[in-house]
Amino acid sequence: MARPFLYRNQSRRPRLSTSAASLLLLSSRHYHYTPASSLSTSPPPSSSSRLAFPHDLTNQMILAPLTRGGNLPYRRLCADLGCDISMSEMVYARSLLKGCPVERARLRRADNEKCFGVQIATNNVEEGVAAMQMIQQHAHKYNSPVDFIDLNCGCPIHEATRRGLGSSLLRSPKKLGRLVNGIVSSTTGTGIPLTVKIRLGCEDDTINVDEVVEVLRDAGAAAVSIHGRTAQNRYSKPCNWSMIQNVVTENNKASQSLPIIGNGDILTHHDAQRRMGQSGVDAVMVGRGALTKPWVFKEHKDGASWNIDSAERIAIYRTLALHMKDHFGNDAQGKKKSWNFLPWHFEFLCRYEPHLESNQSYSSSTFDDDDDVPLIQRRTDTARHDMDPLERLLSCRNKATHERIAERLWESSSDVDALRTIAAFAESDEFKRIQASSEDENASAEVEELANIPQNKRRNRNDDRRRGRDPKPKRTPEEIRIVRAERAAKKAALLAEMENGSGGDDDKDAFSGPLKDERGMIKRWITSGRTGQFGFIGMDGVKGEYIVHEEALDDGMLPMDEDSLPIAITFDTEVSEDESKSERAVNVRLTSS
Repeated sequence: MARPFLYRNQSRRPRLSTSAASLLLLSSRHYHYTPASSLSTSPPPSSSSRLAFPHDLTNQMILAPLTRGGNLPYRRLCADLGCDISMSEMVYARSLLKGCPVERARLRRADNEKCFGVQIATNNVEEGVAAMQMIQQHAHKYNSPVDFIDLNCGCPIHEATRRGLGSSLLRSPKKLGRLVNGIVSSTTGTGIPLTVKIRLGCEDDTINVDEVVEVLRDAGAAAVSIHGRTAQNRYSKPCNWSMIQNVVTENNKASQSLPIIGNGDILTHHDAQRRMGQSGVDAVMVGRGALTKPWVFKEHKDGASWNIDSAERIAIYRTLALHMKDHFGNDAQGKKKSWNFLPWHFEFLCRYEPHLESNQSYSSSTFDDDDDVPLIQRRTDTARHDMDPLERLLSCRNKATHERIAERLWESSSDVDALRTIAAFAESDEFKRIQASSEDENASAEVEELANIPQNKRRNRNDDRRRGRDPKPKRTPEEIRIVRAERAAKKAALLAEMENGSGGDDDKDAFSGPLKDERGMIKRWITSGRTGQFGFIGMDGVKGEYIVHEEALDDGMLPMDEDSLPIAITFDTEVSEDESKSERAVNVRLTSS
């Protein structure tokens, strides 16, 4: 039996409180966690031990695809604690096809994951099919099998929606149906099912989840996961499970119903069982709940709450650090890569509040009021005076303490050593100073919206003011250039009319005329001189040769005003193509005929 760590010089031993010392002794007696090094050589699950997705969905708790949080070491930790179905972080299909190493790394499966899916983001059939083929090739090459592919149609972040991905696909259910049907029909022989993750809709006034589910069912999706919020809500409002229940009821009326997975505000096994029983979903999906307490999967399997103490929590956190050492490397470079994830995880791990879960009135199955604040959304004073110093440290939301905890987990040689060093830091003057300086800051910086994105990339205050407005994609630089040019052309035309100057002396033969492209945009061109030089009147009024879109030109000549001379169009021999633009651009020269 392992003995607690003892200092040779007892006078140098840090002073621990009675509760911290008892936790130290308790951990050495009854709690042991398997080191990551002993799991690293295990082969992937055999076909007999793997789950048949989606046939084994009933009563399952699925780990949601989590940006940054769904890294391989954390998925491996969740699998250690009973998670049977998990998904990768969202993979941009286009970046994957271009050979992005970051996207390729997200395809790797942990050795102990029983059922593993890869979530992709795309809005193009050919791109989606090519991405699935590349995922299969990666699976065969690295012996990292993939059990299913999930199409992301629920991500609300601007980085995805501005590209026409994520939740923006919900605006056009018919287009989404063609996308899913095209991918499914092109990959039928692969044996890999395609699931879809959606939200209730994009905005609160455009909820169309019933129509979307019907379209996905007809398109051949294997299952659909429904997050009970709109993209506009993000994570700020309680999940609307009543609407998910209505979708399940309508879906069951179909001749061949579609498996439905419910997602939103799941933190305990009580939440999971109650939501599955009330809404009728086949399974539940957890995201932020799994980030806050990865042992929720163990609770779900056991059907009972785990009254976990601080020593057991630290042992689990150290296992995560060991998994990161095993995955990224136990050297300076590996630590640098791990530090993108390990301290960040404590932004969620510190939110675990065992005293809230002990409230039996909440855990009761009679609690079914969607208007009440779910447990995962509830917040209490994290600096309660009745808390043990170690518990106070683990509940601290200051990033400086997260760094200190991660450092001690990384450097510890055992669970007992990790508990000893972290408990000593909990009673140190350094932690007291950090806590005193950050109390006011933490109170004012309380995050109501727990999005699965780093806090340093959250929206600024000006963006928060726009939350109630319909999200619209930003204009591209090319669109901005066209709009500015149109405005300048209109201004120049008005100035020309004021000066009565559409004509000129015989030496110049200056004239102008309108030109409309296929989109109905009006462009005004002006030419001067019989040399054939032409120019576009820009913001600064300077004339010169410019690049124009080929689709905006007629084959023969420009349509001119009645008083204007005909203009012939000749293309330069060199064609300039810009791959960053969606339309091919060519140099043209206008000459007098």
